[in-house]
Amino acid sequence: MQPVVKLVILGRDGILNEFRDDHVKAPEEWYPIPGALEAVSRLNHAGWHVVVATNQSGIGRGMIDMASVNAVHAHMLKQLMAVGGRLDAVFFCPHTPEDQCDCRKPLPGLMRDIGKRYGIDLKHVPLVGDTLRDLQAAHAAGCEPHLIRSGRAAVLGPELVQAMVDQVPGTRVHNDLAAFAEHLLGRGGVAVGPAQ
Repeated sequence: MQPVVKLVILGRDGILNEFRDDHVKAPEEWYPIPGALEAVSRLNHAGWHVVVATNQSGIGRGMIDMASVNAVHAHMLKQLMAVGGRLDAVFFCPHTPEDQCDCRKPLPGLMRDIGKRYGIDLKHVPLVGDTLRDLQAAHAAGCEPHLIRSGRAAVLGPELVQAMVDQVPGTRVHNDLAAFAEHLLGRGGVAVGPAQ
């Protein structure tokens, strides 16, 4: 019997680092959200593999090149290592919406690639995001949808958050990545049914 891989998929901007409308184009523009990196470390130390799945249309728009993306991610990994955390991998979609690819969230291509990489069924894999697009991607891929109120969701009132949750049944809402980690560790890594 194959061992069960405990895997979490995170968005990047608004989850791990502060969201910027003009894209994170260089390491010095990447600022961690307070407590987010420590939350990844806690998950790692409890045996969870953490992978990032992120839309990076700035590449397709010519706003950032691959060398800069790699530099940003190297900086992010270094910051994580400083608090005892790690990411297994960063999967990203470089396309613009006009490219009509299947890897740009809300489509499930990135998550399916992650599932293939790990050889696992995605139905018990939490996907953490801060937008409706993230929740829709989780649903399309068969992942557990989790919305955190950092990043873009931080400015939404309760009615707008509820409207997002209503569009993606089973969504759980957390204040930030630390609260999500607390929730996940509190249930012992066991998948549970949809939120009430």
